[in-house]
Amino acid sequence: MEKVTLGKSDLKVTPIAFGAWAIGGWMWGGTDKKDALDALEFSIDNGITTIDTAPIYGFGDSEEIVGEVINRRRDKVELLTKFGMKWDSNKGDYYFDTVDNNGNPLKVFKYAAAESVIKECEVSLKRLKTDYIDLYQIHWPDVTTPVEETMEAVEKLIQQGKVRAAGVSNYDLSLTMKASESLDIVSNQLPYSMLRRDIEKDLLPWCSDHDISILAYSPLQRGLLTGKIKPGYKFGEGDSRPNMPHFSHGNIIKVNEFLSGIEPLAKEKNATIAQLVIAWTLAQKGISVALVGARNRKQVAENLKAGSIKLSDKEVDDITLKLNELKLEL
Repeated sequence: MEKVTLGKSDLKVTPIAFGAWAIGGWMWGGTDKKDALDALEFSIDNGITTIDTAPIYGFGDSEEIVGEVINRRRDKVELLTKFGMKWDSNKGDYYFDTVDNNGNPLKVFKYAAAESVIKECEVSLKRLKTDYIDLYQIHWPDVTTPVEETMEAVEKLIQQGKVRAAGVSNYDLSLTMKASESLDIVSNQLPYSMLRRDIEKDLLPWCSDHDISILAYSPLQRGLLTGKIKPGYKFGEGDSRPNMPHFSHGNIIKVNEFLSGIEPLAKEKNATIAQLVIAWTLAQKGISVALVGARNRKQVAENLKAGSIKLSDKEVDDITLKLNELKLEL
């Protein structure tokens, strides 16, 4: 898979990245560690070498699983992780209540003060069994800490050789502009899919004009755009999706009607609907990377195929026209 360069850095990543949220188990109804390790190995062996994780994904579990794999082949992997979502203290901006993978109640805070950023990096490096992180990203904005303070801490980590490049995640336009004034950020990781395109209004064009790469997460809208989730679908215990607006009964019906409309093109491309959706995502101006989750090697293989699908401008436009007719109740 031909790699792309993030922003103005020298960091090259695969346009399809392995999103490691699901293998952490949290909010996904648990995980099978053996399958997760096999999926990561298979991904790296077959060309998806960019892995995106975070401490909050399974409260360290995702990073530890990733670390078991990359420890043996660090030079073949581009490692992306995050900081700023804390469950071991009550400092910062309260975010939400949750439970860990064992059912224990936790409170999550957004906190990115300088001292915390430095400490988090050290803990992540240990979990990941590496001495450097390719892209270090603040996970969510922390309103209790000046952006400049956070970025200066990441700059210190870059100077120490513990981080190669800096990015942000879930930053709106004003925060992205402010962060870029303090540090040469190379990316912004944002939710973007056929069903969630709000960044097209201002953030996406601005980032494109200023050479800041967009890493699109949840391009399959947590599985809704695969065509596998039908009305009456049974979600596993602990899965948070049934409580999300996109997964209402009425929206599932509407989305499946839309997917039926693009299915003929998927068949023409000898692709699944999910592969076609990922290809459409990567065809959008300004989108550099699609982060796609996988819990086993079969799902990795499906994601790999998406990277080879080529869509003409007309095909992209035809899909978008159908998409614009889709009206969800959110």
